[in-house]
Amino acid sequence: MFQYEVPARFGLLDDSKARWSNLILKLRELNTTDDTSYKLIFFGRHGQGYHNVGEEKYGSKAWDDYWAMLNGDGEITWGPDPELTALGNDQAAAAHALWTEECAAGIHLPERLYCSPMTRAMQTNAITFAGLLSSRTVVLENCREEYGQHTCDRRRTRTYIRTAFPQFDIEDGLEEEDTLWTAETRETGLQVAARARTVLDRIFAEDKDASVVSIVAHGGIINGFLHSIGRPRYALPTGGILPVVIKATRLVLN
Repeated sequence: MFQYEVPARFGLLDDSKARWSNLILKLRELNTTDDTSYKLIFFGRHGQGYHNVGEEKYGSKAWDDYWAMLNGDGEITWGPDPELTALGNDQAAAAHALWTEECAAGIHLPERLYCSPMTRAMQTNAITFAGLLSSRTVVLENCREEYGQHTCDRRRTRTYIRTAFPQFDIEDGLEEEDTLWTAETRETGLQVAARARTVLDRIFAEDKDASVVSIVAHGGIINGFLHSIGRPRYALPTGGILPVVIKATRLVLN
């Protein structure tokens, strides 16, 4: 199986000792006008989950046509809301190691952390930032994977999240039960992108003092974020991290 590794320096081309201070200085220079705002957002995909193993086992077509609608195959259980595999835990640990390494190089750690309410994403977030930050991660419903039909994308209860991840904060609007997932229909790509846009709108409206933000989520919703800012799709592997500088322009309506 192909083992993905997050690129050195998260892909930053500048390999100088001042690379992160250079980047933050540039962001601050860009954020000197009232009508535009720039943020560096690290989109992290969760590590390998048991549903990823199932899709690899049967192939994407058979997975989408049949197996994803089941909870498992008798050997692997992937629904609802699967956990990380041993490899998934290792991938999250590798992300933690890179954040730790770049801390020594002066990386500006995220000032706001957001996460999907799915177990695999919360486990990844917890491992990735363990011991690095005192700020608490906020669980947002709209950071979850595209939902419907696939049992792996059916959320567990708010009570479960609060009990299993007490170190996280949960947004007020996240309901006890998953009222969004249905067995009949699956969210479309455009719907995912519209949902992702609401998260970005929230970040730029409410986190004005944050230059660096982390979002740990899923491949589908990450591509929703990219679509909402006019970027092409990117096949981010499990455990991958994609940093993107996003510009928001404030519209003044007459």
